Amino acid sequence: MLRSLLAPPLFAALLFVGVWSTFPGRAAVTQQNQNNQNNQNTAAANQDSGKNKKVEKIDPNQKTLTAEQVAELTVLVYGSRPVLAQIRRNGVERGRITRFMTDGKTEEATYERRFITGESADKDRIRLDQKMPTMEYSLIFGEGRLWGVINGAAFTPRQDTADAFMSQHRHSIDSLLRYKENGATVNLVGKDKQKGLDLYVLDLTDKEKRTTRYFISARTFHILWLQYEETGPGDLPLKYSKRFSDYRYAQSTLVPFRIILTEDGKQTQETRILTVTFGVKVDDTLFKNPEA
Repeated sequence: MLRSLLAPPLFAALLFVGVWSTFPGRAAVTQQNQNNQNNQNTAAANQDSGKNKKVEKIDPNQKTLTAEQVAELTVLVYGSRPVLAQIRRNGVERGRITRFMTDGKTEEATYERRFITGESADKDRIRLDQKMPTMEYSLIFGEGRLWGVINGAAFTPRQDTADAFMSQHRHSIDSLLRYKENGATVNLVGKDKQKGLDLYVLDLTDKEKRTTRYFISARTFHILWLQYEETGPGDLPLKYSKRFSDYRYAQSTLVPFRIILTEDGKQTQETRILTVTFGVKVDDTLFKNPEA
């Protein structure tokens, strides 16, 4: 079965007071790097025309935060709305995918993901080129449609492949970082503590009433994992989870370089990002249907 990469990314800058750290298990970001990061975010915000309005100051250490405050602090930690909008307009990501098959075997693939960000997620353009030992093919999303290309000819992806691609695009970190652009709403379920980690649990509901639950570190405001449900064979609900780790900065924005996907508690895919570059020119012809 062919599966696709999670797709694998904005808001006014907020005042964030405190010391961040990287995802548990990674080295802590130094204070000097943090100061440089904040200065870069502030400069980008000041340069963003029409967005130099007074913004709400939020203390992440206050006892009670609203759903929107949690979401906005998360956006700030990942780079801030103006910085993300400026830097992540387009880009190229390359990496490796390991899929865990039902027979216990694994399937390895390399991928290249190129994208142009639209005004909202349904206007994004994404091309995912995958290379496996026995075949190469591309999945392309544009103008609200998904199709495939193999050996220069267009094809219609299998329904499960199309569903997996769109599901991973809709249930992602970027869905939270762009929730206002996408017309989604957020609801704070509450605070939780798991394995010694203090968490904010946040539900995001998009315009199509699809819900994604985010588990966000109360200390770093990194998204540690998310959960969602999709209808599987026989109209039975399947529970999915994505866990994010190996966080690093890429051009002043925060990116998890390791993503684990599970289905009903069983690991089905691991994605390792090798390189990611934002702001590079991406040719529009890459997203054209060769048979259109």
